[in-house]
Amino acid sequence: MYLRTLLGLGLVLTASVQAAESTAVYEYGMPLDIARVVAMSEPDTDVCDVVQASMVYLDSAGRQHTLQYLKLALACSDQG
Repeated sequence: MYLRTLLGLGLVLTASVQAAESTAVYEYGMPLDIARVVAMSEPDTDVCDVVQASMVYLDSAGRQHTLQYLKLALACSDQG
């Protein structure tokens, strides 16, 4: 009985964590509530091109979100 209760509680916690994180694709003018940036990443490339980057951040309520957006690759600024 105790094990069943723990498993049920684990499933509820997992579902709430998954619901707390959302992924969006940025569109110009989209309102953003960014309280803290957790991580930023983009694919490695030696070519100056537009890449899809992502940012993981916390909003003012502490919920985690992932935002995908387009930007020039780091290789573009390294070619100066």
